[in-house]
Amino acid sequence: MRILDLADLPHRPIEAHGSRSFSVGAFGICADAHLVAVSLAPGGTIGRHPAVGRQLLVMLSGEAEVAGAEGTVRRLGAGQAAVWEPGELHETRSPGGMTAMIVEGDLDVGAPGEQVDPGDV
Repeated sequence: MRILDLADLPHRPIEAHGSRSFSVGAFGICADAHLVAVSLAPGGTIGRHPAVGRQLLVMLSGEAEVAGAEGTVRRLGAGQAAVWEPGELHETRSPGGMTAMIVEGDLDVGAPGEQVDPGDV
């Protein structure tokens, strides 16, 4: 077993699409998807851009304001997630700062209460 401390991952700053105070640290990748740890400093923004593939933002700490193609802003906290479809324009802001994981690529994301993977039977 290995233990990963997401704060210790090498992070690189991202400024594309008007992003501010945003950094990512990759810690998982396969041919069909990648997994990154993201952090937004207080007042940080991930600028509006299209999702490359289906994208899942899983909040670990802090609070985020997220919007999809329709532009409606929703608040997320730790233990919540947002899903954007391939090509969907979206953005994320965090007035107080946040840490999250993003999985993007060829993935299935179920609706609340829906079992996506039945596990070992």
